[in-house]
Amino acid sequence: MRRPLLSLLAAVAMLLGLTVVAAPAASAHPYCGQVWGSLAERDPDMSAAQVTNIRAGRHACFDRLVLDADGPIEGYSVRYVDAVVQDGSGFEVPVRGGARLQVVAHAGVIATDAFFLPDGRLVNTSGYRTFRDVVWAGSFEGMTSVGLGVRARLPFRVFVLDGPGDGSRLVVDVAHRWCAPGHSRC
Repeated sequence: MRRPLLSLLAAVAMLLGLTVVAAPAASAHPYCGQVWGSLAERDPDMSAAQVTNIRAGRHACFDRLVLDADGPIEGYSVRYVDAVVQDGSGFEVPVRGGARLQVVAHAGVIATDAFFLPDGRLVNTSGYRTFRDVVWAGSFEGMTSVGLGVRARLPFRVFVLDGPGDGSRLVVDVAHRWCAPGHSRC
């Protein structure tokens, strides 16, 4: 009698355990389904590519910064910093916004004159929900840096896309918010 009762209790306990393990987290409410974070992302490889353009775009759930290159971008580093510093000199670069990302492509750069707007910025960020500033931080020894000012420390992701042609694009997406509207725990 004891053995069947113990077997039945063990089976019930296992079924309840599987149910608890398989149940989704009740407090998970990521914004637009994003599960990005705000910790540094990097790939240490170097490349022979050169950055040929810097541009940005607005999307429903995030703002996007793109560094175009004439070949494959093999490495990068993107991280939140207290101050964006200029490559080579280490001088601080003023960047508007509540938080700053230092975006470094492990690639050189072509002549940059065409990159700049009349006010010296790289992108006009008026109308963006998250971006506040995009500024040049220099290029030194095969590393090209951009300061990205954002509204606050928000989740981001980084990836490289192939094309067009033999080129590639370093993409930095920064979410508009951490949580789905109406939720404070994500």
